[in-house]
Amino acid sequence: MDTVAADGLLSASWLVIALPLLGAAVLLLGGRRTDRFGHLLGTATVVAAFVVGLLCTVALAGSDQRSVAVDLFTFIGVGDLDVQAGLLIDPLSATFVLLITGVGALIHVYSIGYMAHDPRRRRFFAYLNLFVAAMLLLVLGDNYVALYVGWEGVGLASYLLIAFWHERPAAATAAKKAFIMNRVGDVGLALAIFVMFAQLGTVSYEGVFGGIGTLAAGTVTAIGLLLLLGACGKSGQFPLQAWLPDAMEGPTPVSALIHAATMVTAGVYLIARSAPIYDLTPTARTVVLAVGAVTLLIGAVVGCAYDDIKKVLAYSTVSQIGYMFLAVGLGPVGYAAGIAHLLTHGFFKAGLFLGAGSVMHAMNDQVDMRRFGGLARRLPVTFVTFGLGYLALIGFPFLSGYWTKDAIIEAALDRGGTSGWLLGAVAVTGAGLTAFYMTRLMLMTFLGRPRWTDDVHPHESPSVMTAPMVVLAVGSVAAGFLLVNVFPLDEWLAPVFGAPEEAEHVVAPAVVGIVVTAVMLVGVLAAWLFVGRREIPVVAPERVSPVTRAARRALYADAVNESLFMRPGQWLTRALVWVDNRGVDGAVNGLAATLGGSSSRLGRAQTGFVRSYALGMLGGAVVVAGALLAVTAG
Repeated sequence: MDTVAADGLLSASWLVIALPLLGAAVLLLGGRRTDRFGHLLGTATVVAAFVVGLLCTVALAGSDQRSVAVDLFTFIGVGDLDVQAGLLIDPLSATFVLLITGVGALIHVYSIGYMAHDPRRRRFFAYLNLFVAAMLLLVLGDNYVALYVGWEGVGLASYLLIAFWHERPAAATAAKKAFIMNRVGDVGLALAIFVMFAQLGTVSYEGVFGGIGTLAAGTVTAIGLLLLLGACGKSGQFPLQAWLPDAMEGPTPVSALIHAATMVTAGVYLIARSAPIYDLTPTARTVVLAVGAVTLLIGAVVGCAYDDIKKVLAYSTVSQIGYMFLAVGLGPVGYAAGIAHLLTHGFFKAGLFLGAGSVMHAMNDQVDMRRFGGLARRLPVTFVTFGLGYLALIGFPFLSGYWTKDAIIEAALDRGGTSGWLLGAVAVTGAGLTAFYMTRLMLMTFLGRPRWTDDVHPHESPSVMTAPMVVLAVGSVAAGFLLVNVFPLDEWLAPVFGAPEEAEHVVAPAVVGIVVTAVMLVGVLAAWLFVGRREIPVVAPERVSPVTRAARRALYADAVNESLFMRPGQWLTRALVWVDNRGVDGAVNGLAATLGGSSSRLGRAQTGFVRSYALGMLGGAVVVAGALLAVTAG
């Protein structure tokens, strides 16, 4: 591709955002007139955005420049604050564009069948379009303000999608929970942007990264920690992970969109994009490592105890995003590994969620795996595609997860010292737990004897739903190998993170692969022994271990949040209301009552009788005369 053509394509990159945004506008403003074709228009705009994104990526790969800025217009021009609306096309943003639009397009196609009988299908596709447009702005903006606008747009769209069936109290509650918990993280991101402008006078990536080295170490650490708070909220990382599983109350395509390719990856993108900041603050990077390690264990442990198929996958997402945070927290040696796992996760987790939706479609929207069983024969396409996603997720040799998860574990061990061994042990333990809960899910859902309710007649989903699942299954099998061996992602991302360096391995990669595979097989075997060889009761047993009881309650995350934040917040609010009512309003009302009472009493003396006034004047004269005589006598 010649330079002129490449530049022309890259300058038109704004269409990637404009197309789904236009689709959302038409569907929302067009009203019921667009009901008949709304789903087709919504899908077509995202497919078109994928095509434009793919052409831009090809143009970028063939260009001499690996980072192209596209100026659009002035967004904010007030005093010293000058924020230009511009796009940054580089290998990192291009990678995310392909993931968002590619997987997003498949989810849109799947939704045509899944939402076929919903009377508000057109509005659903409008919200999907809005979500994709906001996510694309988030990754393509060339400054932190543009990122923040996309960030808040994603939050708004996710609220609308999670609460799409708002007539269900659980869905409405889950949407509010997600919105509020994300606002907690968003405060951190906003404060980080404020500090950047106050200290550097700019919020552009170029300006911030160019001047970050001139700031005091404490200021850089503060910025890094505030950015991390924002990332934790959007990606469902500890301690802001409780909203993510509850978001399963939305339609299944929403679960796939939020948990696979878009919203939860925003935090990883923020950390990776801010790499020049974290490279200067070991403290903030260590906190990123700790958050990732703790979260991957929390998600894996809780996933072992749930019976809701979508919530098991949700906690799997929490755990896998923890791996990504662990990787990007390792610094230059882990950035590419984290992004690679993010990409492969986009394939197999989207496939798993769409497979879960296919199971629900066959089982009258039931989600309790204790009421499943024996579905492999009734849902052959779903079983095979879901099975491939399962194998990729647990890191079965030579499937996608095997290549990318092992790379993260190797990078953690290569850190060396006690911390390296500890992080490596945590990551390997997480791999074993992942194999256990995912094998448990497969056994309870597809194998064993049927435990269906009488009103269920399982049947395979229509081709409009199974076709995207097949495409994602292919990605689940091949994406990891392609990204590591055929089109090395670390080389593609080198203009952003620096050229990859040959690491000095603490443990040989072959040994790491063998150990991780062995631990994975132990997890599979444990699931077979505890679940596959036993009769699965249709009602969860009450007499369980304290660990299982804690895992069923998400390790008491909601209880902790309620005790430490929600209830004290309620008490503080009530106290402030009392002070306002009895203090502020009481003082104002008391003063008003005093003045009103006094004026009323004084008003009684105004009788209107001349004799009363004459008597008053006489009394006053007597008092004055008496006072004068007293002064004269003195």
